[in-house]
Amino acid sequence: MLWTFWHQRSDIQEDTMSGAMRIGRGAGAALWLVLGAAACHHETKPDQPQKPAPEASASAKIEARSSSNVSGKATFTQSGDRVSVRVEIAGAAPGLHGVHIHEKGDCSDPEGKSAGGHFNPAGVSHGAPDAAAHHPGDFGNVTVGADGKGTLELTTAALTVGEGANSVVGRAIIIHEKPDDLVTQPTGNAGGRIGCGVIQK
Repeated sequence: MLWTFWHQRSDIQEDTMSGAMRIGRGAGAALWLVLGAAACHHETKPDQPQKPAPEASASAKIEARSSSNVSGKATFTQSGDRVSVRVEIAGAAPGLHGVHIHEKGDCSDPEGKSAGGHFNPAGVSHGAPDAAAHHPGDFGNVTVGADGKGTLELTTAALTVGEGANSVVGRAIIIHEKPDDLVTQPTGNAGGRIGCGVIQK
């Protein structure tokens, strides 16, 4: 009888130890699951959104040339691969006036001739700003009202404000006496230069 009691007690102890071991193994597995989930969560954390690149800009103060009374300002703002252009003038005769970028940032000549010819690094034909072939600085015409004021706005991928062959920085913007006919080579038959401004950052 004593042997039977001892044998039963041994069985109980073994069952208790076996249960404890199973609990221990279960707790260890649960801990590994928690740690693994935390590691996965850390590894799959989404990247922080990148800040957009800052816009680059340049501008030109437009001053009178060829005995005109023209004044104004041109601004160039680059966002991505496109440049937004805004030209504002005052003191001009009512009607259409050709607006172009010229190759040299030099307005020292009284008639603006020191600005050189049209800015045309690729040697293409002159044309309208939306034509298949045109100079990067072919901006078409600004319409001037009876008050002598006019504003021209456009967006182009043919120019940059940063580095590169098509950068406007260091060039000149010219306001012409007459309309650009958008056809005549190489200048559109736009007449004299009544306003000139050097484009700078």
